[in-house]
Amino acid sequence: MARHNELGIEGEEIACHYLEEKGYVILERNWRSGKHEIDIVVSKDKELVFVEVKTRSEAYTKEAIEAAYSRKINFLAAAANHYLQGHDTGNMQPRFDFITIVYSNGHFNLEHMEDAFFPPLRGYR
Repeated sequence: MARHNELGIEGEEIACHYLEEKGYVILERNWRSGKHEIDIVVSKDKELVFVEVKTRSEAYTKEAIEAAYSRKINFLAAAANHYLQGHDTGNMQPRFDFITIVYSNGHFNLEHMEDAFFPPLRGYR
């Protein structure tokens, strides 16, 4: 497996551990439906949170959050729509978070951005 893939898997493990420590309940990891994917789905306090995780090494020149904010927002919103259609989520309110993890000097630095964006209001594919 390529090092960047290993780093991504390790980053998602770190993100899940962090979320559990913060009281979130992990519902899904790497949820897929066709071309749609959500890294992590968690719940806490009547919120259903769709989490996108971006892990980068310090050698990677593009900021981790910039990588997440491109077309990924539309894909994540579409994936969340598919998830909501196929799951009984009760009265939970959806929310979109980003977790960025940067590996530098042998350490992982995590930043959690709650309510990172509101989904676009146009149709999903």
